[in-house]
Parts: sequence; structure tokens; C-alpha cells
Amino acid sequence: MKTLNIALLQLAPCGTLEGNLEKGTAACRRARALGADIALFPEMWSNGYNIYGRPVDQWKAEAVSIDGKFVNAFGLLARELGMAIGITFLEAYEGGARNSMVLFDRFGRRQIAYAKVHTCDFDVERNLMPGEGFYTAALDTRCGPVKVGAMICFDREFPESARILMLQGAELILVPNACPMEINRLSQLRARAYENMLAIATCNYPDSVPDCNGGSSVFDGVAYLPEADGSRDTCILQAGGAEGIYLAGLDLDQLRRYRACEVHGNAYRRPQKYGLLLDAKVDPPFLRENC
Repeated sequence: MKTLNIALLQLAPCGTLEGNLEKGTAACRRARALGADIALFPEMWSNGYNIYGRPVDQWKAEAVSIDGKFVNAFGLLARELGMAIGITFLEAYEGGARNSMVLFDRFGRRQIAYAKVHTCDFDVERNLMPGEGFYTAALDTRCGPVKVGAMICFDREFPESARILMLQGAELILVPNACPMEINRLSQLRARAYENMLAIATCNYPDSVPDCNGGSSVFDGVAYLPEADGSRDTCILQAGGAEGIYLAGLDLDQLRRYRACEVHGNAYRRPQKYGLLLDAKVDPPFLRENC
């Protein structure tokens, strides 16, 4: 059995970039000692997603370069530990800022550089620049290559995000998060895993962080097993609210057998019938500004 160990770093930020670098580094070392193959941070770890109730120019000034010391420190750490690291940060980008994640492989090589596509434009995130698309990479792991994709928080609420990653071949989607993980958001993650036959690992901030409650999770997407009657619970990890490092073992062999034989994902899609999804001229049935 090939088991990919995923560590969700459900940490409270320290209030400074340097403090978050130090605490994040220590957490990655601990995750590796626990046997992790991948460590994932919550959303915008560089400044602890501290963008609410502050002047926009103030928090934008905290943005860091994708090629700067903070991000590259985790690339060097990934190589030292032999463990992939998904580090999140407020990215300085072309005169603005983005909500970004870089996934380094166990050799310290940058495999994915992703900026949140579905920024929360109904709130303060309207001041961020959205990303341009969704990306996957064949991540070299102890278990061999694993096709990994990324989306961030609000991206989860759009089925198209996970669907595109599935069509790109993703077996695992990493989801940094910073909001309350209540029943409906958890149901979205469960549904994205089920309908695309892939695993989804989400890392949130603990309940000591305002407007967060922990609840980091991993859904493996395997709803049925040949030897079992009925369906199974696809949730293989559900953290409580406390700060900590939560480790889940993803059975890659089981997931791949399931993807080869089951009926979801891309097996019976009829994309020729979905043209309306791409028609930007369609008037939506509701608009937020009418509320």
C-alpha cells in the first residue's frame, strides 16, 4: 500500500513575518519528524491573513516577493527535510498584491505557483489581484509521482475550480483556508472530492484566530469499496479547533483503483452540453448588488 502522509499545519500566526517564518519552520520540522510527505499551511501564512479592520495600504505593504527570503526559506527547508511544503503568503505582484501559494517538492524545486482566482470581492479581498488560472504538477514523493493541484479558500465554492484540476489529472488538491469550517463548507469539500474522485486536503487556522475554528480536513474521495455494502465516509481526517499538526495518510493505491473503475469524474461527462457555462453574455438570475 502506498500511503502519502499529509500534514495540516493548523497554526496561529505570531504577528510578524519573522515570527511566522520561525514558527512555520519549526512546524515543518515537527511534521517531518511525524513522517509527513507534504506539509500545508493555512491561507496567507506570511501575515496570518491579517487584512481585516486595517488600512488597505498598510497590509499591502506587508506583501512579499515570490522570489524573496520568506518564500525561498521554505524551498530550502523542503530540500533539507526531503518533504514537500505548501507555503502561503501575501504576494507583491505588479504594483498590487495577490493571495498566493507556492508548492515546493522534496528537492526544494518550485512545482506550483498559484494565486487565488476567486478572491472575495464582496469584502476586503476586492483589493487583491486575482490569479489567472488553475495548475497541477506531478509532485515527486516517497510514494512516486502524485498529480497535485491547488485552490484557496473561496475557490472551494465554485465547482469549476476542482473540476478543472480534475481534468488536468489532479489526484490531490491542496486547499489553504482562513474562515469558519462549518457544515456547509465542509460539505462543499466533501462534494468536490466525491464528484471528481480525488482527495482534498484543507488547512485552516485554529479557533484561537478570529473568524476561524480549526476543522482542517482531508477527504479521500473514495465513496465505494467493492467489499463494502453501500457508501463509506470519505473523511479520513477532521481536526478539532485546537492548534496543532494533524497528519492524514492517503491510500494512493486505493484512490487509483477507484478512479480507474468508478463512474464519477470525467467518465461520463457531456461537455458539449455545457456551453452556457462559458457564455459571458448570459444574465445571471441574481446579483449581489441587488440585495
